[in-house]
Amino acid sequence: MNKKTAFRGARIFTGDRWESGLVLVVENGRIATLVEETDAPEGLEIRDLPRGSSIVPGFIDLQVNGGGGVMLNDAQTVEGIATICAAHARFGTTALLPTLITDRVEITRATIAAGIEAARLGVPGFLGLHLEGPHLSVARKGAHDPSLIRPMEEEDLETLLQTVGRMPVLMTTVAPENVTPEQVDRLSSAGILVSLGHTDCDADTVLDYAAAGARAVTHLFNAMSQLGNREPGVVGAALEEGMLHAGLIADGFHVNPITMRIALSAKNGPGRIFLVTDAMSPIGTDLDGFTLNGRQIYRKDGRLTLADGTLAGADIDMLSSVRFVHETLGLPLGEALRMASLYPAEAAGMAATKGRLQPGMDADFVILDGDLGLVATHIGGVPVYTA
Repeated sequence: MNKKTAFRGARIFTGDRWESGLVLVVENGRIATLVEETDAPEGLEIRDLPRGSSIVPGFIDLQVNGGGGVMLNDAQTVEGIATICAAHARFGTTALLPTLITDRVEITRATIAAGIEAARLGVPGFLGLHLEGPHLSVARKGAHDPSLIRPMEEEDLETLLQTVGRMPVLMTTVAPENVTPEQVDRLSSAGILVSLGHTDCDADTVLDYAAAGARAVTHLFNAMSQLGNREPGVVGAALEEGMLHAGLIADGFHVNPITMRIALSAKNGPGRIFLVTDAMSPIGTDLDGFTLNGRQIYRKDGRLTLADGTLAGADIDMLSSVRFVHETLGLPLGEALRMASLYPAEAAGMAATKGRLQPGMDADFVILDGDLGLVATHIGGVPVYTA
């Protein structure tokens, strides 16, 4: 978008505060300025927004396994990535990490190649990749195939290091049971976001790995050692250690709302708890199930499960997650929006360009109506979905 476009008539959440009576001006894919309506420059293309609407920062999802009928594990292509990104744009997500669940070496390599190409082509909404496994703990495998879980070897590490500089973000979830502190140090020193998850380790081990460079915890409370009276576990260490950010699935099934409130109150900063969907392929479709590593996953009553009842990802989008923490947990709307935008941007090291609506930032924003329904999603100032 080379011309200047002004969005007028909505209140604006900048990421820091709510503003009324301002015009949001977009130029060349970035926020040019926010000015009083009476001070708007001449020659702007004006877009008047519905009465009672809001402009908020675009949502950022660092854990998205699928959407639009596609699982990344089954479609390690640019087209597969584009389908997932487009499916989540319908729910306000303007940047995401398509996430590969533990799989074979050749699948991982094909996914990385597709991610590098998607970054080169500028697929709208593609922020990078999240490789969740295969270097996890069998004891906390969740829905991951235990036959594919294994230690990280030098070849695996080199494969990850070769992606540096070829996509904005590479995130990998690992467990101390199968990855050493030295390996974490090499990955984090190269700029890869290392997250601890699917692990049964104790709190001291988590703190050791944070010191080595781990900076996040994957889907807090799920597939990890819990907070106990004598052993704080991964959960306790994640809440105590300020260097660690933590993803949270806010669907009401993965974590009890009471537990969510306690965690949000207890988390030490500067690391924050941010929202993730952990969404699977049915998002944006009426599918009643799908397969993962040859196993059937069932969709019913807002849950995705294996035949034995084990949760297998989540059946929720980011806008619904924002509504949940706002309406069910009682968080102020601004804080709920930060959990879906600013805080994941900070966790991913992208807060210089994403997560706020300020001059110079990417023009990734969502227009909501007065009932928190989606009106439109813009990426780089371009409308990619209109309800």
